[in-house]
Amino acid sequence: MREFLIAGNWKMNGSSAASDTLVSGIVDGIPEGGGFRLLVCPPFPYLASVAIQVSSSAISLGAQNVSEHKAGAFTGETAASMLKELGCGYVIVGHSERRAIFGETSEQVAAKYIAAQAAGIVPILCVGETLEEREASATEDIIDGQLDAVLDAAGVDSFASAVIAYEPVWAIGTGMTATPEQAQDVHRHIRVRLAEQNAELADTVQILYGGSMKGENAPGLLSMPDIDGGLIGGASLKADDFLAIAAAAAAAH
Repeated sequence: MREFLIAGNWKMNGSSAASDTLVSGIVDGIPEGGGFRLLVCPPFPYLASVAIQVSSSAISLGAQNVSEHKAGAFTGETAASMLKELGCGYVIVGHSERRAIFGETSEQVAAKYIAAQAAGIVPILCVGETLEEREASATEDIIDGQLDAVLDAAGVDSFASAVIAYEPVWAIGTGMTATPEQAQDVHRHIRVRLAEQNAELADTVQILYGGSMKGENAPGLLSMPDIDGGLIGGASLKADDFLAIAAAAAAAH
């Protein structure tokens, strides 16, 4: 059975004091039981301090973005090797906000995915459709295009060291949430898409749901056979809310 991954994406929120309080609350409240891993992805300025806080805990550290370049004149960018030095085991690539607001292309996302893996970091590859694309019945085409950019660049075997996060863009920060059945349909499609090239690997890849998962809806979502955890936004900013999702993962395993 695949392990659940409950990943908190803090986005551009918090302060040094708030970060310390949040991590302390999570560390102190980790639910008993197995079958799940907790991951926090704080803003870049807090990575070093959070790394120290989680170093003796069961919580993993991740970053929210990475450069596709190894080094050089790329002002404001952060290389995967630098994240590795700080203790990051994961990094989010291709988040819908990076694609929509900062214009990242699927080809650039694939390059970041490759850079992360080259440094020994597990990329969390985000894929997902907008409301307009869903209403146009283009969900699977959009997902396939985003996946294929990585498959073409890195190969299906690279997913042995990667995580996928399905983000229905229409359900991020809007209060809307895909039903467990809607989410399961897309998760299953992603797994089948990978299985076309490597069925055994497709069965082991973690696929997270990334659209407004909360303590209330987590049990239903995590009960679906192809949903292996969550990429959590707003609910990751309060320890009790994040831990409620972790408790649902522990209960569902």
